Amino acid sequence: MSGTGSKDDGRGRLGAMVSGLAVAVGCVLFLGGFVWAAVVYQPYTVPTDSMSPTVKPGDRVLAERIDGADVRRGDVVVFTDQVWGATPMVKRVVGIGGDKVACCGTDGRLTVNGTPVDEPYLARGTAAPGEKAPASPQDFSATVPEGQIFLLGDERATSLDSRVHLQDGGQGSVPLSAVRARVDAVAWPMNGMIDRPSSFAELPGGVSAAGPLRFQLGAIAAGVVLILAGAVYGPVAARLARRRAPAGVAR
Repeated sequence: MSGTGSKDDGRGRLGAMVSGLAVAVGCVLFLGGFVWAAVVYQPYTVPTDSMSPTVKPGDRVLAERIDGADVRRGDVVVFTDQVWGATPMVKRVVGIGGDKVACCGTDGRLTVNGTPVDEPYLARGTAAPGEKAPASPQDFSATVPEGQIFLLGDERATSLDSRVHLQDGGQGSVPLSAVRARVDAVAWPMNGMIDRPSSFAELPGGVSAAGPLRFQLGAIAAGVVLILAGAVYGPVAARLARRRAPAGVAR
């Protein structure tokens, strides 16, 4: 006695295996991406407008847990310092140990070791027709001690940052050990990644490397696609196999 039933069953079993494998791999990618992100990143809610327009009040950001040794100029960091109030704050690093940070140059820009720095993340208005407002409403100059960083908010008119603490020890800088994390993205609302400023890349030491968030999101997205594709493929393959199968004939 012979027929086509065994071939059809084989196709059905193969479809079930492919479907199950896709779902299994998708689950690994999906859960692995989430676990990896949870280990590397910490969420913070920004309470003030001192980092506007880069980060606005109430924004939920994802900050990569880093050591102070990983900090570079241009980084937006979360730090806690007793002198500044012992609560987590978010500011931008504009100077590291040994730097002389000053503002404002003849063109109104911030200077680091005498080099003017473009800051495209600032909402600089106009001081006069055809002229941009200075990068800081008040002039300042500070030399950053080794092992310290100088921090400014992107909203220079209202930010309480290193300029307010210039008379403190370290001329307004804070120790690298105060840094808890580096902000990589605004998660809510979904404004996307916070890029490293290219202007700081031209200074000695360059800028920090991008965090792994894009890879983690890619793994999560790929996992979702595989799970959905696997869940759909199994039933579809089985139905197609049944449609193609002719009635079995006994001999």
